[in-house]
Amino acid sequence: MRSLPKVTSTQRHSVPKRSGNLKVLSRYVKTNALLAIIAAVVGLWALQMLFTYLSELEDLTDSYTMADAIKYIFYRSPYFLEQFIPTGALLGAVVGLGLLANKSELVVMRAAGVSVYRIVGWVLQPAFIFVLLALGINQFVLPHSNQLAKEINSEDSRSLVTSVRGYWTVQPRFSSGTDGATQSDGSDVLYIDYADVEGNIGEVKRWYLDDEGRLQTAIHAAGGRYSERIAVPSTASTETRQQYRYVWQLNDMTELTINQGFESSQTKSASDTLTLPFAPESVYLLTRKAEDLSLTQLYDHRQLMQGQNNRSLEHELSFWQKLLSPLSILSLVIVACSFVFGSLRTHSLGLRIVVALLFGLLFSYIQDLVGFVSLATGFSPLLMVLLPILGSAALGFYLIKRQM
Repeated sequence: MRSLPKVTSTQRHSVPKRSGNLKVLSRYVKTNALLAIIAAVVGLWALQMLFTYLSELEDLTDSYTMADAIKYIFYRSPYFLEQFIPTGALLGAVVGLGLLANKSELVVMRAAGVSVYRIVGWVLQPAFIFVLLALGINQFVLPHSNQLAKEINSEDSRSLVTSVRGYWTVQPRFSSGTDGATQSDGSDVLYIDYADVEGNIGEVKRWYLDDEGRLQTAIHAAGGRYSERIAVPSTASTETRQQYRYVWQLNDMTELTINQGFESSQTKSASDTLTLPFAPESVYLLTRKAEDLSLTQLYDHRQLMQGQNNRSLEHELSFWQKLLSPLSILSLVIVACSFVFGSLRTHSLGLRIVVALLFGLLFSYIQDLVGFVSLATGFSPLLMVLLPILGSAALGFYLIKRQM
């Protein structure tokens, strides 16, 4: 039998020594990448808030003061931070690795046997902090901060063109005939401007149309509050889930009735009731914009729409964008690493930063473009959101592999 080679004391100590050196290099690269990403994200965030402040100065009035503008920017700042995390991670990774490249430290690491993929893995680890930060902002901060910002400064109220917001629904109306049979009696068009999770609703409008689409009655209420839940009698089997109707007490009611010959009469009442098949939490989801909902709320909205055999492409697109935002950040960091390793000696750090900014803007524009395509064509929002992410990651790995 062949005898095993003897292991010298030098060889026994070389493995733990190399492992210790790798830990030091890993900590050094991670620290540089983390500090650079923090500086980039905070810098872009501060610039955006400065530009927003300058923009708000033009809209100052007696009712919208400087204090209101500062509050608005404060409540809007989490949204700006979440928007600039991907671009900031890209820029910070380029700056952090670029500084190491300018000092030839990356060349020394690679000459010592540290692979490019290991260095990329070290840079990706600090990026996970910003992945968690972006998810936390989307889930816990934005739903509240965006609502507070809109209460101070609503862009819709200043717009010359009325935008579609709130909850709109068209429901058929039925009545019982003389023979007891149910027959069509036109339709109702309902609009609710705002709702919160506590059961309060804002402005309510309701139009009653006959079978020929002629307006019969228009009702307006200044607001309302949830009052009770009523069980709906069901003739189905006992296995069917219990159905309910939810009642809101409306206030400051105004009713306009249009009679034959286009004569109209108007009546006012202190209160009235509104009955809907949705719980207050569901009405809240239906009246909010997609960007103002958290990830879990967007999922609940999707389940609610599926229960009605309906869908909202805007909310589905926002759901997948927020859910896959971590992959967007990581794919941009991979591209940033490929920029640095592909130009260790031929290009300056300034040029790398410019290229990184241009690529970050391009990535953002492509994300917006594929989102518009999904909304316009009805194509799968999940696939359209994944396309830029997969393309960015594939480009980054391809450029890195070329330098191996």
